[in-house]
Amino acid sequence: MITYNHCVNVEFEKVYEAFQVGFSDYIIKVEMSEDDFLKRFFGTEGNQLEYSFIALDDSKPIGVILGGIKNYEGVKTLRCGALCVHPDYRGKGISKKLFDLHKQVALDNRCKQMFLEVIVGNDRAIKFYRNLGYDKIYDIKYYSYKDVFNLKREVDNSIDIQKINFETIADLSSKLENIHINWQNDLDYMKKLEDLVHYGVYKDSELIGALSISVHGRIFFIWSKLQHRHRGIARNIIIKAINDLNLKSLSISFPNNASIEGFVKHTGFQKDEISQYEMYLTI
Repeated sequence: MITYNHCVNVEFEKVYEAFQVGFSDYIIKVEMSEDDFLKRFFGTEGNQLEYSFIALDDSKPIGVILGGIKNYEGVKTLRCGALCVHPDYRGKGISKKLFDLHKQVALDNRCKQMFLEVIVGNDRAIKFYRNLGYDKIYDIKYYSYKDVFNLKREVDNSIDIQKINFETIADLSSKLENIHINWQNDLDYMKKLEDLVHYGVYKDSELIGALSISVHGRIFFIWSKLQHRHRGIARNIIIKAINDLNLKSLSISFPNNASIEGFVKHTGFQKDEISQYEMYLTI
């Protein structure tokens, strides 16, 4: 008999087991320990057990939907952090039942919208979400620089680059209007990370460029003031990070941003095969 329960009411190992089996044949191979799953999906990703549901066949975990609520770009939003079902149980309405429970969370908590990311090419999932009323709003693109040898050079001494704190990045980001930042790059996500380094570029004590990057080379935030662009600021701040952190590679993801895409292409980043859609359902 298939039953459904809040994830907060079952042993966490069952939630992990449902996630593992549900993504066992996913487009991207998903392998992580239970501790890493807990730290990532219920830490930085922002899911909450009380807003997540599990499907069980007797005591056997067969499906799960993860949910997290926050004010996202000023709108109270329920995000679906994951939805998966055991391969042997697909086509039986389990995903729809999990989603119905998920949507009720949004209604009960007076959310104004629901939101998720889905990998381009996962046509079955995209069709499922469209049938539920979701619309594709943004594209998330991924770029990498596999070998940064060509970027390892001296920083232009005329550019004043300093290490700054997260609060400076947060204050700057809060002032940037009409720029959509995807969930995994926003301030709530970044402030939960422990391995970020932040740089600022100054001219006459004015902040005109900034970078937030992990010690592994993932870029979360990069910006230069409009009137100072195309002067090597962003490129030099990346070179500074490469030299300081002894980085071997770089990666970046972003939604629909012509300026950033033009910059990374010009710098020599290569587009990854993976891309995602951001899909929204207005309530």
